Amino acid sequence: MFGAIAGDVIGSVYERNNVKTKTFALFDAASRFTDDTVLTVAVARALLHGESPGRAMREMHGLYPEAGFGPTFRAWIEAGDGAAPPMSASNGAAMRISPVGWACATLDEVMDTAERFTVVTHDHPEGVKGAQATAAAVFLARQGAGKDALRDHVERVFGYDLSVALDQVRPGYAFDLSCAGTVPHAIRAFLEAHDFEDAVRNAVSIGGDSDTLAAIAGAIAEAHWGGVPAPIAQAVWERLDAPLREITQRFCAAYALPFTGGAASSAASG
Repeated sequence: MFGAIAGDVIGSVYERNNVKTKTFALFDAASRFTDDTVLTVAVARALLHGESPGRAMREMHGLYPEAGFGPTFRAWIEAGDGAAPPMSASNGAAMRISPVGWACATLDEVMDTAERFTVVTHDHPEGVKGAQATAAAVFLARQGAGKDALRDHVERVFGYDLSVALDQVRPGYAFDLSCAGTVPHAIRAFLEAHDFEDAVRNAVSIGGDSDTLAAIAGAIAEAHWGGVPAPIAQAVWERLDAPLREITQRFCAAYALPFTGGAASSAASG
């Protein structure tokens, strides 16, 4: 969950200024959290409190209306309570869903919860699939599944092709807001990595929707490698405000997430 936030913050400055290399600064003065973080925290809040995910997302949007929400999500907000969910297949379904992979006890529960939290704003089969694949990958990684087992499960259950190397994808990859054009590459970024930082660098180096690619890859990498490295965790923590920190801290404590290093570690341990 915090890995998704870290990926979002790191990728934030490259979303509209793509890089096609793994050699880039992880942080600069403009690095910030975006709607990816806000909605990830909203999902975490809903899971903690047993509240409606729609309510949590609406209220968190109200706190951060300028965080960079997409037009379909903003239209859903403006339509008000009771509005029909849009038939969206965008990658917003996947970038926010990682807390489900930590809060659920079985894969069946992951699948059901990911769908329930997704159809509120992404009532399209491809949106649901992207969210379920991401949440399942986080769940399997935190349960100790190896990369081969994780890849085989995602390919078999969700039909994504994870065999395409990033070196083949990177040159021609352009901005793609769909789950189908984002989730497989983000998972591949994790599969090719040797540690958390490498996974995020892989994701950003693809180009396109960099913060969302990095949020998805970072969420899986956190679960696989047992947390976010301390220097990265501290730099990300410093860029969050008090409400985001408070919910993140409580979620990590409630579900025993490996919160590592610096200010983030100190805050999470109370």
